[in-house]
Amino acid sequence: MKRNVLIFGLVLGAILAGNMVYMVDLAYNNPEFIGNDLIGYAAMIVVFSLTFFGIRNYRNKQLNGAISFGKAFKMGALIALIGSTIYVVVWLFYYYLYVPDFVDKYTAHVLHQATVEGATTADLEAKSAEMNQFKEMYENPFFVVLITYSEVLPVGLIVAFISSLILRKRPEAVIAAE
Repeated sequence: MKRNVLIFGLVLGAILAGNMVYMVDLAYNNPEFIGNDLIGYAAMIVVFSLTFFGIRNYRNKQLNGAISFGKAFKMGALIALIGSTIYVVVWLFYYYLYVPDFVDKYTAHVLHQATVEGATTADLEAKSAEMNQFKEMYENPFFVVLITYSEVLPVGLIVAFISSLILRKRPEAVIAAE
């Protein structure tokens, strides 16, 4: 199980991290700071589908085609955790080394977008205060780690849960005895 978790987790993490760097780069270098969250999360779901194949591979090659929901979910969650950890580590390096002003650019974009949507002066002041608080929190690497995990790990756990439901299979001997 460890080998499958490691292989699928590392591959999943590398693809997730590459996608994240590409998507952030698109938004960061665009004057309008346009990114597409829908495409980003859809890509995450597609990448996390590797969890399904990792569980299936282990079930079919190591467990003679049978796996409990619990064992499948444990494996899927571990794959998701490894992939998410790689995503977080790459984001930390990318953020601190290549885009340290990312939050400043994002704040300017949020305030500009609020203005375009007709925000009042009071609304802009409130939004500015909110973004400044976010920037303060983002100066703490621990917060950066937490917020980055919260972007990706829940998606991975949901995919692991669904994959486990689909792939659970009782051994043939138990089925035949009933």
